[in-house]
Amino acid sequence: MALGDRHDPYLGLNFLVELGGVIVAGFTEVSGLEVELQFEEYHEGGQNAFVHRLPGPARYPRTLVLRHGLTDLDDLWSWHVNSVRGMLTRKNASVVMLGPDGAAIWRWNFRAAYPVRWVGPELRAQGGEVAIETLELAHDGLDLRTSGRVRG
Repeated sequence: MALGDRHDPYLGLNFLVELGGVIVAGFTEVSGLEVELQFEEYHEGGQNAFVHRLPGPARYPRTLVLRHGLTDLDDLWSWHVNSVRGMLTRKNASVVMLGPDGAAIWRWNFRAAYPVRWVGPELRAQGGEVAIETLELAHDGLDLRTSGRVRG
C-alpha cells in the first residue's frame, strides 16, 4: 500500500432516509441496522469434544429506529395511527449513507416495513433542545448496496 493510498472510514453524519421511494424528513439518528444468523446446536453421539453448530435462517432482532426533529409535517404520525387503526400499509424503506461529494455510497434497503412504535418528544421548559420524534419500524429483511452492487 502506497503512503498516499489510504481509505479513511466514512463519517456517520451524512445520511438520508427513504420511505416508499420518497426522501422523508431530516433524521438525526438511525439505529437497528442489524442481522444475525441463527444456528442450531447438534450433539453428535459419541462426540464429546464439541457440539456442531448448524446454520439456520437469518433473523432481524431489532426494529429500525428513526429519530428526527418534530416539524409540522405529520406523515410519519399518520402512518403510525393508520396502522394502529388496522389500516396497516407496508413500505419499502432505505437508509442511504452519503459520501463527501453527496453521492450515495452505502444503501440499506428494508422490505415491507411498517410502524410498530411512535414516541413523541420530551418537553422541558428549561431546555432549548430540538423536540425529537421517534418511529420504530418492523420489516421483513434487508439487503445492502454498495457502489451499485447488491449484497444480502
